[in-house]
Amino acid sequence: MCSQNGSVIRNWQYKMKPGIPSGTRDFGAREMAKRNFILSTIRAIYEKYGFEQIETPAMENLSTLEGKYGEEGDKLLFRILNSGPVLEKIKDSKGELQRKEITEKGLRYDLTVPFARYVVMNRNELAFPFRRFQVQPVWRADRPQKGRYREFYQFDADVIGSDSLLNEIELLQIIDDVFSALRIPVTIKLNHRKILAGLAEYAGLRDKFIEITVILDKLEKIGADSVRNELKSIGMTPEGVEALMNVCSISGEAENYVLRIKECLKNENGTTGAEELKYILDNIPTSLRNAKLTLDATLARGLNYYTGTIIEVKSDTGDLKVSICGGGRYDNLTGVFGLPGVSGVGISFGIDRIYDVMNDAGLFEGKIHACSSRVLLAHFGEPDRSYGFSLVSKLRNLGIPSEIYPDLTKKITKQFEYANKKHIPYVVVIGEEERKTGQLAFKNMDSGTQEQLTFEEIITRLK
Repeated sequence: MCSQNGSVIRNWQYKMKPGIPSGTRDFGAREMAKRNFILSTIRAIYEKYGFEQIETPAMENLSTLEGKYGEEGDKLLFRILNSGPVLEKIKDSKGELQRKEITEKGLRYDLTVPFARYVVMNRNELAFPFRRFQVQPVWRADRPQKGRYREFYQFDADVIGSDSLLNEIELLQIIDDVFSALRIPVTIKLNHRKILAGLAEYAGLRDKFIEITVILDKLEKIGADSVRNELKSIGMTPEGVEALMNVCSISGEAENYVLRIKECLKNENGTTGAEELKYILDNIPTSLRNAKLTLDATLARGLNYYTGTIIEVKSDTGDLKVSICGGGRYDNLTGVFGLPGVSGVGISFGIDRIYDVMNDAGLFEGKIHACSSRVLLAHFGEPDRSYGFSLVSKLRNLGIPSEIYPDLTKKITKQFEYANKKHIPYVVVIGEEERKTGQLAFKNMDSGTQEQLTFEEIITRLK
């Protein structure tokens, strides 16, 4: 009976098709080389501006996460089922269970809220203003589609403990530096949360500020007519809708934009937001090398914790014109964890979308070497392999990434195929003649040329 059951299990395992959850991806060596190129580019620029790296756990208490991202954000949290006795309770429960009995933890939705929690818990060890960068995966229970994943990497930089607008200016310079280095033309959209608050006040619906910002943030996705209908559905008059849409269409140079926002809104929130944006734009010391800056009164980014400047960056290359970076200022986020009065501002690069945009536009060409090995030592068998193994050890000690074909085979073509498949640029062929003379066959796999060189000459070439 055991034997039969074992056979059934083995057959089931054999027939089962492997898979991964929808909205997630595997990355092979070549894809990882591309992603590491993006990560190393951003890391170098963050470090140039004096940011320090931290990490936080993949899961947080739900009390940390809930209520920070708005109603829609809360729906997208991945909640983790409590383990242990609760499972038995769920199976035979005759009454209702409290949700906290079922789940108390969740996967992080972004890196900013965990960062605020980290700051509060470690405030006595930090030097303020604290400049941190962090690169880790986040998870959202979203509907997967092109450019939208359930698991993806964010690469954040934040300055916390300072309300100076100089921080916003530096973050804009970082954005420009990064996308200049990656050769992605972008448009940076700016808005201010106080302008959005001013719009709600202007519309006579101050108490529906969140609803109005959520609706306005959909303008690009659903169009002006649908936005008008949604604004009417929350109680705005047709005249109020049109007046609001006219204000939202204001654009142009910073000085003109400020004047028109002040003129239309005539309230403190709108005026303060516009003046802060003008200060930022007036004080960028040199023109940005790559990015275009625009002002957009409808930009909201949908996150409840923003209180000041809002930043969104969209790619202007290829077919995949999506948001690839965003951020803003938050004045009250540490307050919910017991540390009020600490202002912060940050940006977040979406690594997966940047990767997709660069792939789509062919921007990795000529920059990526998937295999770390610079050279493969090929051989015709023993003792050629033993001789090659002593050479590969010397190459590694000199800091030259290298490998030797491990299996015994007389088919040198099979070893060349291996090198080509791994994109190893050079192969050293070792046979009886090479061992006797010390003149080794050195083949360039790209050009196909081959020459006889001493081991010292090969080292010079590889360096």
